[in-house]
Amino acid sequence: MTKQSIFGRIAQLAKANINALLDSAEDPQKMLDQMVRDYTASIQEAEAAIAQTIGNLRLLEQDYAEDVASAQDWGRKAVAASAKADELRQGGNTADADKFDNLAKVALGKQLAAESQAKAAEPTIASQTEVVEKLKSGLEGMKGKLGELRAKRDQLVARSKIADAQSQVLDAVKSIDILDPTSELGRFEEKIRREEAKVLGQQELASSSLDAQFEALEDVGVQAEVDARLAALKQGNAPQAIDQ
Repeated sequence: MTKQSIFGRIAQLAKANINALLDSAEDPQKMLDQMVRDYTASIQEAEAAIAQTIGNLRLLEQDYAEDVASAQDWGRKAVAASAKADELRQGGNTADADKFDNLAKVALGKQLAAESQAKAAEPTIASQTEVVEKLKSGLEGMKGKLGELRAKRDQLVARSKIADAQSQVLDAVKSIDILDPTSELGRFEEKIRREEAKVLGQQELASSSLDAQFEALEDVGVQAEVDARLAALKQGNAPQAIDQ
């Protein structure tokens, strides 16, 4: 029961659906940190309980040692009282000899009681010693798991940060694809091409206008020549033909 109560909380943590907890957590790092704190607190709780168990075992061992020492002491007293009784009886002092024999019997009774208490404590001490060893081993295992949990926490946090950074990069790339600056350049180039075409059209129109003006000047010259010849005819002067 002691062992079960000490490690009960640890078993619950071990059996928890950690993946589900992490998936539902808004901040996985905070969740992992909380798990480390809970596990550390459980280890501290286990250490306190184990220390108490060890303390109780040491008290049992002290009581056992005292019972063994008491049995040995009463045994020596019984031997001394019996020897004194034999000495007095040999000297003819039967009454005092009987008193020392009675003291020897009392001492033997005390010895038996102490031996009985010591013997009764032996199974308890043995079982508690085994429990303590198992608890120590379990505590070491818990500390090892805590180290693994911390290492896993650090690894997952690092992976999470890398994933976040990669996600930000991908989002940036997507935004670049969506807002492609080359497309803006293409539209700007098209606008310039239209302006260039407009200028070409204006130049062509201007060129046509100049040709028309020159042609108009030529028409004016011909008309002037016609008018001059007409005036000459009216004056009786025939116009001279152009030599072929």
